[in-house]
Amino acid sequence: MEQMRLAAGQFNQLSDERLQFIKQLGVDDVLLNTPVLPGETHWEFMDLLHLRMRCEDAGLRLAAIENVPRRFYEKVMLGLPGRDEQIEHLATTIRNMGRAGIPILGYNWMPNGVWRTSRTTPGRGGAKVTSFDMELARNAPLSHGRAYTEEEMWANYEVFLKAVIPVAEEAGVKLALHPDDPPVESLGGIARIFCNFEGFRRAMELVDSPMNGLDFCHGCWSEMGPGVIEALRYFGERGKIFYVHFRDVQGTVPKFQEGFINEGNSDMFEVMKTLKEVGFTGFLIADHVPHMVDDTEWGHRGRAYAIGYMTALLEVVNSIGRS
Repeated sequence: MEQMRLAAGQFNQLSDERLQFIKQLGVDDVLLNTPVLPGETHWEFMDLLHLRMRCEDAGLRLAAIENVPRRFYEKVMLGLPGRDEQIEHLATTIRNMGRAGIPILGYNWMPNGVWRTSRTTPGRGGAKVTSFDMELARNAPLSHGRAYTEEEMWANYEVFLKAVIPVAEEAGVKLALHPDDPPVESLGGIARIFCNFEGFRRAMELVDSPMNGLDFCHGCWSEMGPGVIEALRYFGERGKIFYVHFRDVQGTVPKFQEGFINEGNSDMFEVMKTLKEVGFTGFLIADHVPHMVDDTEWGHRGRAYAIGYMTALLEVVNSIGRS
């Protein structure tokens, strides 16, 4: 029976060194984030297949791709001319992923991306972490020329979801929705509709399909405030959590900072235990990690610390109830 497992992610190109490092950590699954591939509008089958086989040749499994380039679907998110053409291209990418045997595509609904007001905030021992302060971002200029309301963003999302979920069902590819980060009502004039529990429940009910689910970013849910465990139970019991970003933050919106995995708002043992209790059998990645002394751009040291911690938690959780 398939069990909850760990994966390594947050990088966009495969290398022998990276694949070997992941294997040395005892991890068997890889998540690629916006992989560097040819294509201005979509990804081709052979390019995707080569990614999968490169992982398998290294003794690893390509468990998911998270995010296509924003240019692939920006007009879809904003309801601009050219939207229908971009939806067709997205459908092509999803079909090609299915043919290539890549089972999950993670995506977000943030036309202006993830926001942080600092990437050099000092954390434990001087490690560099990212942080966000809404007071500093409040007067940011419009990112896309005008304001986009919550109603507009929901209308655009409904068009998108009803168009791509049937394609995903046909292709056998799960679509995993990431929360808005940070989960505030609006940034740069664009409403953020996936910043609370109700938004995710609405998204899951909009199209009832086993291919419609969540990339449950624990860090983003922790940024929202109390209710993480309840959300894990609600969506986990319904089979809507496809994979998990296993990180945490200190503080909640409007002001928070990231940190090491064991010093945030949540009891991460309780988080993993809850995932086990609801029958989650997907994978967890370390996601963002503090930048430690002499670390690399990807954060080999910070990532090794996080994955080591996660490995221990997983072993303890799996041992509960074992005779």
